[in-house]
Amino acid sequence: MNQNRKILITCALPYANGYIHLGHLVEYLQADFWARFQTMRGHECIYICADDTHGTPIMVKAREMGITPEALIAKSYEDHSKDFADFQVQFSLYGSTNSQENKNLCEYFYKKMVEGGHTRTQAIQQLYCNHDKMFLPDRFVKGTCPKCGAKEQYGDSCDVCGSTYSPSDMKDVHCSMCGNAPVLKDSESIFFKLNDFKKYLETWIPEHCSPEISKKMLEWFNEDLHDLDISRDEPYFGFAIPGTNNKKFFYVWVDAPMGYMSTTEQWARSQKLSLNDIWQDPQREIYHFIGKDIARFHTIFWPAFLKAAEFRSPNQVFVHGHLMVNGEKMSKSKGTFIAARTYLNHLNPEYLRYYYSTKLNSSVDDIDLNLEDFVNRVNSELVGKITNLGSRGGQMLKKKMDGVMSTPDEEGEKLIAHAQKTADSIAAHYEARDFAKAINEIRSLADEANKYFDEKAPWKTLETDPAGTKQVITTTLNMFRLLAIYLKPVLPFYTEKVEKLLGEQDYKWSDIHTVLKNRPINDYEHLATRIEPDKVKAMVEESRKINEEIQAAKKTTTTATPKTATAPSEERNAERPAEIEFSDFEKVDLRIGQVIEAEEIKEADKLLRLKVDIGDGQVRQIIAGIKSAYKPEQLLGRKILVCVNLKPRKMKFGMSEGMVLAAGSGGSDLFVLSADDGAKVGQRVK
Repeated sequence: MNQNRKILITCALPYANGYIHLGHLVEYLQADFWARFQTMRGHECIYICADDTHGTPIMVKAREMGITPEALIAKSYEDHSKDFADFQVQFSLYGSTNSQENKNLCEYFYKKMVEGGHTRTQAIQQLYCNHDKMFLPDRFVKGTCPKCGAKEQYGDSCDVCGSTYSPSDMKDVHCSMCGNAPVLKDSESIFFKLNDFKKYLETWIPEHCSPEISKKMLEWFNEDLHDLDISRDEPYFGFAIPGTNNKKFFYVWVDAPMGYMSTTEQWARSQKLSLNDIWQDPQREIYHFIGKDIARFHTIFWPAFLKAAEFRSPNQVFVHGHLMVNGEKMSKSKGTFIAARTYLNHLNPEYLRYYYSTKLNSSVDDIDLNLEDFVNRVNSELVGKITNLGSRGGQMLKKKMDGVMSTPDEEGEKLIAHAQKTADSIAAHYEARDFAKAINEIRSLADEANKYFDEKAPWKTLETDPAGTKQVITTTLNMFRLLAIYLKPVLPFYTEKVEKLLGEQDYKWSDIHTVLKNRPINDYEHLATRIEPDKVKAMVEESRKINEEIQAAKKTTTTATPKTATAPSEERNAERPAEIEFSDFEKVDLRIGQVIEAEEIKEADKLLRLKVDIGDGQVRQIIAGIKSAYKPEQLLGRKILVCVNLKPRKMKFGMSEGMVLAAGSGGSDLFVLSADDGAKVGQRVK
């Protein structure tokens, strides 16, 4: 093992269009374990990450919310940063791809690509939405799968049968935002000639990836590598490509990996260094932690970009699997697609850190968060075996004796020496990212310490042999201390409490060589308590309800502002809608209502809470998805059209007892329908 290593660690950048969930944390926690371990070993370790902030989804969501993309990503940055901090993920710097440093790097990389002859332009046909005035990325196109016939599938792959295809192969193709059918339109794109780097990559991939990933990635090399379209047309939230008059923008998968370097540059500047001082230092090791779903971008495109720009590549790309919950994919309907914040509302973050550490290894296999096993492991291992040693030993010494350690007995000395000798083995597991093996050894040591404590039964000898009792407790606390040192990469805040209990600070790996003797301890502070299964159930239920409310809010907006594939537009004639009988129309009770109260639901992006007088002394509460278009005060006193016989729906923010009628495409483009002056409150619309 090299001494005084210099290490740079990066993780995949979370997208600013969504929240951090427990699946994300598989990656950030294992990288955090590894970074903290390296720091404990005395190495210089920088841990870098940033928000991925560009692309069409960001632009579209901001438009729907009636805010700027900059405001959207600022809120996302705040939320992501807090979630990571509360899960004790310790970044050296957490940045953003929407930075001047990142813009400069994108332009520099592009300049080097052009100078090297690695770009070309070509006119291609792309799907264009005349209603939304934009070219549509595949994920903004929906239709019927050409393979299995599943409806409402995305334009690049089918979630039902797993097939991949071109949007032009689909049936009933429509824009996922407005429902209108897109048209094919010519656009000149800029391509990166990936095949220029085929020979380089064929050598690079096996040297920098695991055999499993190398084999998978090299399957692409049986034929020429396809050029990558690195440009996107306006409108687009991102960086404009030089020389295109702000008509073309860098594809998000160009500027996102640049975020590793631009955030490193920002950290370097804080240390009065340059990017080259860090990234180009031949003595520094660079490692990427990523999920297997984005392995191709990081092992084919990214090293080719780096080569074109004459930057060094990472030493290794560490690829991990996905998170399963109870043996299945995370499910929003079952409440197992759990946001980080939802978890934190109910449970200690160190419990998840511990459980993940018992599952993680260096393979790309998926890991399973079995919620019943999660409760049992934390309660039996972390609380029942490990914490139990500190609790029993610390409280007995402080409350039943004078609070001062003595020396271990002969058997205790052997036990401690054995625990110290396992340090190299545990360190090797940490280094190899085989965290589960490290935890297994730590747990075995805890078993041995508990067996020693139970056999000695110091609670029985307090009066008859106080000196011998104190030796047993001293041995037990020393064993507990070693376990805490070994667990510090996984449980940093927990270990801080152990340091406080024993009157020490900031454990390093080398502190295992010390045995505490003849020294006082401080008052015992509770380190971990058992998980109550009801708390896990409450977490799942909250997650399920949140996801239900999100879907309900989407349906509310969709119902108020139709976005079907047959919606009329200026560019095409809609199919004639299905006819209904007059008796069918009479079933819908539309009335004139007057808004008497209106307030913003601060926890929701799109919702206002309205109190509407519908006549005859009746007042209905209606939760409407019109927040992006109206401020509450703009609606007070207005006479509006309301559907009053819609079945009430229980939502997270209260009961909604009707529907406000509105027209428009959604977001800020919404117009509540009002009645003429002569209409009276409570009158039925006929």
